[in-house]
Amino acid sequence: MTHTFVGMPPFPTAARAALADTQLRHNLAHATATIRGKRARVVDEVENWEELRLAGAAVKDRALRGLDEHLVQLEESLTARGATVHWARDADEANQVVIEVAQRHGVDEVVKVKSMVTQEIGLNEALQAEGIAAWETDLAELIVQLGGDLPSHILVPAIHRNRAEIRDIFRRRMGEVGRAAPADLTDEPAVLAAAARAHLREKFLRARMAVSGANFAVADTGTLVVVESEGNGRMCLTLPEVLVSVVGIEKVVPSWAELDPLLRLLPRSSTGERMNPYTSTWSGVTPGDGPQEVHVVLLDNGRTRALADDVGRQALRCIRCSACLNVCPVYERVGGHAYGSVYPGPIGAILNPLLKGTGDPQTDSLPYASTLCGACFEACPVLIDIPEVLVHLRSKVVDGHREDRVPKPEAVAMKSAAWTFSRGGRLRLAERLTGVGVGVGRRLGASRWTSARDLPKAPPESFRAWWRRTDGRLDP
Repeated sequence: MTHTFVGMPPFPTAARAALADTQLRHNLAHATATIRGKRARVVDEVENWEELRLAGAAVKDRALRGLDEHLVQLEESLTARGATVHWARDADEANQVVIEVAQRHGVDEVVKVKSMVTQEIGLNEALQAEGIAAWETDLAELIVQLGGDLPSHILVPAIHRNRAEIRDIFRRRMGEVGRAAPADLTDEPAVLAAAARAHLREKFLRARMAVSGANFAVADTGTLVVVESEGNGRMCLTLPEVLVSVVGIEKVVPSWAELDPLLRLLPRSSTGERMNPYTSTWSGVTPGDGPQEVHVVLLDNGRTRALADDVGRQALRCIRCSACLNVCPVYERVGGHAYGSVYPGPIGAILNPLLKGTGDPQTDSLPYASTLCGACFEACPVLIDIPEVLVHLRSKVVDGHREDRVPKPEAVAMKSAAWTFSRGGRLRLAERLTGVGVGVGRRLGASRWTSARDLPKAPPESFRAWWRRTDGRLDP
C-alpha cells in the first residue's frame, strides 16, 4: 500500500515523536554531516561563489517577472517540436492527463524519473487507483517505495534509512514486485546498488511509458532539462515509446544562456559535485530517436498564489537542491516526515503554506518549525531569504485567527500586555504583581512555553522602584 501525507499531524506533534527515535536521529546526523562536508569543499573551490548566487537569483527573478510571456513561448516552442502541451490548474487535472495518456495506450505500468512535483500531486496514488503501477527508478525513491514508506528529504528521500534497513527491505520486497534480491545480499553500498540495478533493468526494458518532472524548462528552445546521478533518468527519457513530463510553471527560464549559472549552482549545492553525471535535455519528438509521443503538463497547483505574495514569491526561485535541509538544526533532529509534506525542511516550511494557503492546522504549524537561525539563507544558492518568509507567514497565520470566536491564549496574552503597557498606572500595578504573575504563569499559560525553556525569575525590584530609591545613581 502506497502512503501519502494526508492526515499528518501538526509539526509539534510529529516532531515530538521523531525526537524519541534515536536511530532516526543518528541516521540523519550522519547523512546531513556528510553532505554538508562535500558541499563545503566544492563550494570553496569557486572564487566568485557569492556572485554566482546573485546571478542565479537574478535569473529566477527575471523568469518570474515575465512568467506569463515565458510560458506562452515555452508552449509554442514545444508544440513546434512535436510535443503536446497541457495546462493543469491543480493536482486532479494534472493526474487526469497522465491517466488518459496511459489508458489510451493500454499500459498498466510506467517507469518514473525522480520527481518532486509528481509526489506533490499524488500521481502514483492516482495511477494506482486506475490499476496502473508507477515504478520509481531512482535508488532512494525505490527504497522508499519498496518499504511502503514516505520520502523524508528532497535529494535523498531515504536519508532516514541505514544500510542494514535497506538490505532488509530489498530482501523482503523486491521479489514481490519483480526480480528478487540475491539470497546472499549484504549491506555494502555497491552490492545494494547492483541489486537495485538488476531489479530495475527489466522494468526499463519492458515499460512502454515513462513519467518525468524537469529541473528546468528553457522557453526559447522548448527544452526540458533533468539532472541526476544514477543514469535511471536517461533510461526513462530515452527507452519508452511515450513520455509525459509534469513541470511546475516556476521551472521556466527564458534562454539557454540564463541556464548557465543554475547548472553550476545546483550540483555543488545538492550532491556536492562539480557537475551532475547525467544532464539530459529533450525538445519534443525526433523521428526514430527516443519517445515518439511526448506530452508536457504545465502545473500551477498554487504557484500563482505564491507568485502573488510580494514577500513569499522568492520561494519560487527554489531549484530543489536541499542545501537548506542539510544545514538546518531542526531538520537534522526531527527529519522530513515531521513536516507532513513532500517538501520538508526550511523550504517546505515556507513553500507548503504559500502553495496551499493558511487555515489548516498542519500547514499553519510549519512556519514555526524553525529557530530563525539563518543557516538556510546562507546556504541557499539562489538567495531565498527563508527566515524573512517564515516571519511573514507567521503573521499571516496570526491574522487568520483574529476573527476566531474563541481567541487563542497567545492572542489573549498579547492583548493583555498591550492594555497593561498603554497606561503608566496599569504598568505600575503589574510591576508590583510581577512575582505573583510569574508564579502563576509557571502553572498556567506559560507551561507549554516553559516545557522546553526556563522561565526567568522575577527581579526583586522594578526599574521604577530602583529609580525612586536611588534617583538614578549607580552608587546610592
